[in-house]
Amino acid sequence: VLGVPYFQCPAGKGVFAEPARLTDSSATPASAGAPTAVAVMTPERHEVETLPSKEKSAHGSVWLGQQVMWKGNQGIVRYIGDVGFATGEWVGVEMFEATGMHDGTALGVPYFRCLPGRGIFTQPAQLQTTGTGDSAVVEQTLRQAEASATAGTLRVDQRVTWSGKHAGTVRYVGPVKFAAGEFVGVELDDAAGRHDGSFMGESYFECEFGKGIFSQASMLKALTEPIIKV
Repeated sequence: VLGVPYFQCPAGKGVFAEPARLTDSSATPASAGAPTAVAVMTPERHEVETLPSKEKSAHGSVWLGQQVMWKGNQGIVRYIGDVGFATGEWVGVEMFEATGMHDGTALGVPYFRCLPGRGIFTQPAQLQTTGTGDSAVVEQTLRQAEASATAGTLRVDQRVTWSGKHAGTVRYVGPVKFAAGEFVGVELDDAAGRHDGSFMGESYFECEFGKGIFSQASMLKALTEPIIKV
C-alpha cells in the first residue's frame, strides 16, 4: 500500500480491515455452510491539486525531477516557483529519507506531494547538483554570498522597506526551520504580511496577524526616508 509492503498475496486478494469486521473462520460451525462475507470499507481518497510549478529555475541550474543534495542528503526536485511564506524563487524537494519538515504543504497551500517529514523548501543556491558547473551556478553562489553579507548589516528593531513600498521593523534575524539559509522576520506597518511571526508551529517573533513576513536580507532596504504612499 503506497509503496509499503505489509504482507504478500496474489494481486486483488489483499484487504485491510478493523478487527471488529473480521470473523474467525476456525470458530465457524460445520453446519454454518459458506463463510459469511465481511464488508470492508475502503476510504474515499481525495486528491488535492497542487500549485503549478516552473520547469526550471530562473538561472536554469535546477529543474523538475532533478536529483539534488541538501545538507548532505539526497532528494528530488518537486516544485520551483513562488511561495506564500517568503519572497523570491523557491525549490520544493522530496528527500529520499525522513530528513525533511513537511509533506509538500506549507501554510495550507499544497505545492507538491510527498510523505510527511520528507519535504523541504530551499533556494536554488542552497542545493548541490551534479554536472552543472557553469556560469549560472557561479552567479547563484555570488548572489547567496551577497545576501548573507547584507543580512549581517541588519539588526532587530531596525526600520526597513519590503518590496520597495511596505515599511516595517525588523523583529528577527537568523536561521529558520522551514527553509535553509538566514532570514529576516519583519513586522510590517500595514497588513500586507502573511502571518503573526509564527510559522509551522515555531514562534520567531510576535506581531498582529497579517503583518509578519520572512524575507532574505537582499529583498529588504534600510529605511532612511519616510515612504510616501500614492
